[in-house]
Amino acid sequence: MAIALSQSDYWNLVQKNIADEQTASTPDSADITWHYPAQLGHGSIREIRLREGLVLAIADYQLHQDLIVEVPEREHPLEYEFTVVQEHPQQSCFSEHYFFSGGGLAESSIHEDVSGWQVLDVSFHLEPELFRLWMGDRLEHAPPLRELVNPLKQDRYTYEATPTMAMRAVVQQVLNCPYTDMTRQIYLESKVWELVSLHLEQMLHPLQNPPQPSFKPDDIDRLHHARKILSQHLNNPPSLKGLARQVGLNEFTLKQGFRTIFGTTVFGCLHHYRMERARALLEAGSLNVSEVAREVGFANRGYFAAAFRKKFGTNPKAYSLVAKQQVG
Repeated sequence: MAIALSQSDYWNLVQKNIADEQTASTPDSADITWHYPAQLGHGSIREIRLREGLVLAIADYQLHQDLIVEVPEREHPLEYEFTVVQEHPQQSCFSEHYFFSGGGLAESSIHEDVSGWQVLDVSFHLEPELFRLWMGDRLEHAPPLRELVNPLKQDRYTYEATPTMAMRAVVQQVLNCPYTDMTRQIYLESKVWELVSLHLEQMLHPLQNPPQPSFKPDDIDRLHHARKILSQHLNNPPSLKGLARQVGLNEFTLKQGFRTIFGTTVFGCLHHYRMERARALLEAGSLNVSEVAREVGFANRGYFAAAFRKKFGTNPKAYSLVAKQQVG
């Protein structure tokens, strides 16, 4: 059975672990390593503060049980995340991807991790002001890059893909940094900017015909089946792992397939169906807003109202009243 936590509950566990281990060992505040919360799994997380506004993190962990974390809408800095997931730790079979986002408003989402899989995650968070300082006048001469520093109330830019060979090489250099103290700080920061540069190259000079993952006809049928399952279980959807098992795909293929075939994530697809169903129920007028929220899988009416307003530009209560007036 999966463990479900809000983001605040998850970070309370993490922060408590940090506080306990800091008290025991009093490490350098610029470089903290702590054990992954024992209630959730085993492994370690290392956080290195390279300078004000720039934090590098290296996580290596394995979960005891599936973990679902509900992440609310929030203001977000620039982020780069390189993840390697090894489904069977004793085998050489693994998948890897990288995620890059600009600063701005991050939408609410559901983050899922699968038990038993070995996860290696290298990421950094970069405050928009530091990015602007680094770019200087170059930001004005490259309009596409301004999307990386959107206003905090505007949706952030996101991009997810298979990492390039150059990115893989830089990440390995981060993991095997040969230096210590100040030299290490300078070296690691240079690698962070190198990773930023590698992504900027893709933004400014995208491939005309980027390679797309290929799927067998049977896999495409399974992906359509998965989408149908989501549409039929809005208030109690399966986990990513559960959905993948139901349709006979591994989780990585499921996620990659949704992005390629349907142009959205699994959660994005579920969210779309929830909002469309909510709109239909409000138009029907037989349920109030709280009942509609529960019907489409929202335990919190406030989260539902915010999601509906973002999707349709109006509050669900106001939408319901207008719908009733039109019927009347």
